[in-house]
Parts: sequence; structure tokens; C-alpha cells
Amino acid sequence: MNVWLGLAGFGVVFFTAVLMLGLSFWRRKNPSVIRDIPAFTRLRQAVGLVVEDGSRLHVSLGRGALATPQSASALAGLNLLHRLAELTSAGDQPPIATSGDASLAILSQDALQDAARSTEAVTFDPAAGRLTGLTPFSYAAGAIPDIRDENVSASVFMGNFGVEVGLLTDAVERESTFVLAGSDNLTAQAVIYASAQEPLIGEEVFAADAYMEPTPLHFASLNVQDILRWLIIASILVGAILTLAGVL
Repeated sequence: MNVWLGLAGFGVVFFTAVLMLGLSFWRRKNPSVIRDIPAFTRLRQAVGLVVEDGSRLHVSLGRGALATPQSASALAGLNLLHRLAELTSAGDQPPIATSGDASLAILSQDALQDAARSTEAVTFDPAAGRLTGLTPFSYAAGAIPDIRDENVSASVFMGNFGVEVGLLTDAVERESTFVLAGSDNLTAQAVIYASAQEPLIGEEVFAADAYMEPTPLHFASLNVQDILRWLIIASILVGAILTLAGVL
């Protein structure tokens, strides 16, 4: 049984990879038009202001360990961190990244270093990628001083959070600075929708790359998400019909 499940998982991954590559080549010849998400437009504006006024950008990646299913949103956050670090490379202060998982902290340092290298930034500070706590509330308590004391004018929360994200968004609101937040956790989504200035809903978390760094591959990833979503819906409907017919 485990072997068949492993083969099925490999088949899904292989199908997704082939579909993304095929659609990326097709998108090179057929540019895509995607719907407007105002949160990303305002994020680009906030990044521009960070560079202009010499302040700092803060990106928080949550607590999704890489060996768990919760890593998907954290990986999306890491990609966004890399892109934002490139966009703010001309500023006076490099961005800072906080996380509640040791592996994420190491990867955030690597993302910041790679962005500094690709943009030929003068310096790279390893301390900019920080592990602020290993439990939900210690992580939030460790990140709040960074929001208040590091001349932060814009914050992005992208990853797996719990109810502790409310403390983080509240700290940003108290500083009257920009905040964009998204999570794959339903509880965190509810808190973010009620407390964040620019909340991301559902799969918008995984669309950040396509909006901040539009490339054919990123557009293809959005198309693949839509295709897989419809395949799942179709399989659920077919399974329900077969169950009602007594076949299953």
C-alpha cells in the first residue's frame, strides 16, 4: 500500500513538473494577463518608499518546518524574501527576516546573501536572518522588538502562523506602518483578515512570485494551480456520483 501511495505521489509531482515546463514555454509566446491584486500593488509602492526614505523592510516567515506539509507557505515566503531583498538593495539598510524555525532562519540568511550577491550589494549581514523563538508566542515576542526598534517602515508576514500572528500585526499597526500578511493556516487567515492592512486570501499566498517577479514560469505556476484545482473538484464530484450509484 505504501509503495502504491509513493508511486501515486511521484506521478503527481512528475505530472505537475511537466505541466509547468510545458506551460512556461507556451507563456513565452503568449503573454499572460492576470487579475489585479491590490495588496501586491501597494507592496511595490511600500518597497519604493523603503528605498527612498532609508528605512527598513521586515519579512517574517512563520514557523513551518521544512519536513512538514506546512513548509509550502514558508518556501513561498523565502522566494518573496529573495525578491524583496533584490528590490531594496539600493536602500541604506538591508531587510531583516524573522522566523520561528531554525532551518527557516538559515535559509533566510542564504536568501539574503544570494540577493546581495546578485545585486552586488556592498555588505551582507548574517544577523539579518534571525530565529526569534521556537514556540509560537516566544517567536512573536522575539519579532516584535525588531518591528519597533529597527526603523521598519513595511512588514510582510508570509508563512505558517497561528493566532500569534495577531500580536505581530498589532505591533505593526501600532507603529502605523505598512503590513501585508498571508498564511496557509485557516486560523491565521481569520486573524489576518481582521487585523492586517493588506491580507492575502487563500492561494494568493502562493501567487506572490508571479506578481512581484513576473516570468513565464511564475505565470505557468498559476495556471497549474488552476488546473490541479479543477482536477480535484472533478475527482470529488465523480467520486460522489459513483458513491451514490453504488459503484464505490
